[in-house]
Amino acid sequence: MIEQILTGGNLLKAMHQVQKNHGSAGVDHMPVTKLSELLSVDRETLVEKVRSGKYLPQPILGVEIPKGNGKTRLLGIPTVTDRLFQQAVLQIIMARFEFEFSDSSFGFRPYRSLHQAVLKAQDHINDGYQWIVDIDLKNFFDEVDHCLLLELLHRKINCRETMRLIRKWLRAPICINGKLVKRHKGMPQGSPISPLLSNILLNGKHSVNPVFPL
Repeated sequence: MIEQILTGGNLLKAMHQVQKNHGSAGVDHMPVTKLSELLSVDRETLVEKVRSGKYLPQPILGVEIPKGNGKTRLLGIPTVTDRLFQQAVLQIIMARFEFEFSDSSFGFRPYRSLHQAVLKAQDHINDGYQWIVDIDLKNFFDEVDHCLLLELLHRKINCRETMRLIRKWLRAPICINGKLVKRHKGMPQGSPISPLLSNILLNGKHSVNPVFPL
């Protein structure tokens, strides 16, 4: 699998997606506009580091943004280089999990949108359903259990190098107000791969003891 992730075509596609998403620079202050130059100069070196397991993600930049209710949400911004490889991994592993997700799930999934979710809700209303339940998982991204998530991933990703890479991203420290904070749980709400990982965990029916059964 790691060879699929590291192909020139997949990395080029990942680069275009990261550039399309724009986003702020991480702890190294490198903007997405420098990504093309990075790949043209250092691609082989970076690829070999990933392939050999020597690639080390840089710390995540922690940025607090207002939620609108007087509180704040901590976003984790990986460096552009880490976002590139996260997007490359996402593009390869998504198909292995996507088909298992509920047809009624619309969040952070390809070719699905909020508009489609509203139309689905309208269909339920037209069918006679009258109750709407609004549920919010408090601090979900901050409380993700790494062991459970990695177990769910391992069942479909039989590639040591890919699993090692994801584990390193999960454990990368976060820089908050200039101080590095170790992370033993949670995942950054702001990285390309986090939405897929959250859906895999929420679809925890494939776990022996699912935490978030559908």
